[in-house]
Amino acid sequence: MSLQHPIEKAEALIEALPYLQAFRGKTFLIKMGGSAMEDPDLVAKVMRDVVFLEVAGINPIVVHGGGKAISAAMKDAGLDAEFVGGFRVTSDQAISIVEKVLSNEINPGLVRMIRDLGGKAVGIAGTDVFLGEKMHATGKDGERVDLGRVGEVVGCQLGQMDAAHRAGIVPVISPLAAELATGRPLNINADLAAAALAKELRVAKLVYLSDVPGLMKDPSKPETLIKSVSRAEADDLMADGTISGGMIPKVKSAVDALNAGVRKVHFIDGRLPHALLLEIFTDGGIGTEVTR
Repeated sequence: MSLQHPIEKAEALIEALPYLQAFRGKTFLIKMGGSAMEDPDLVAKVMRDVVFLEVAGINPIVVHGGGKAISAAMKDAGLDAEFVGGFRVTSDQAISIVEKVLSNEINPGLVRMIRDLGGKAVGIAGTDVFLGEKMHATGKDGERVDLGRVGEVVGCQLGQMDAAHRAGIVPVISPLAAELATGRPLNINADLAAAALAKELRVAKLVYLSDVPGLMKDPSKPETLIKSVSRAEADDLMADGTISGGMIPKVKSAVDALNAGVRKVHFIDGRLPHALLLEIFTDGGIGTEVTR
């Protein structure tokens, strides 16, 4: 055992070698969300993976969500969480809570973790990166629903983020946008924010870390995980209902990103320790990759 254990470690490093060679100097965009963000130990493991990427010469960018923390803060303020078509209805009062939770709690917490692990990171408000316009949703009866201060990304400002990358610092970005007409903050779905930035940068990889193993033929059976799928096959899986519910906007954003020049998209379970490294640096991976 004393001999086998170090040999296995060496074999893991050799398995990672071609990936380290291929990805050196490339940009990866990592979107963190779901219950994967609720366990501090798991979050710390993801941040350690991000530091590993940075040290390996890869340029990671982190875009984070914060849905459950926002819902808890709204509840404390006496506001009910209401969703239409997967989007949080965000009043003027609610947007101040959203901004406070993202900018004062979640974002600096992730930055602090990266720094504590020996990495370099800077928190960047999404309002300094994303330009947005208000959007509306469609209700159950097809009616147009006003979502309040909810927006979609119509452009990206890359100055602060580019400066961070040139300095070897990991940008950690919140899902908020500055409204074009007013400059006021808009609440942006973090998946869509990540996809918009990935398209703008044409990153080598867009990685969605959430609380599902990936794309599955049967969501109740993890063993039906689909390891790899092309964007055309992903369209077919949405059309036949294999991909449904909350996964549809994620997969649509993935296909959209691939169409815009992103090289590959990954869906992985952030609840698994070091899921990011296992997906990127091993031959088998652990989640679903969506390819061109």
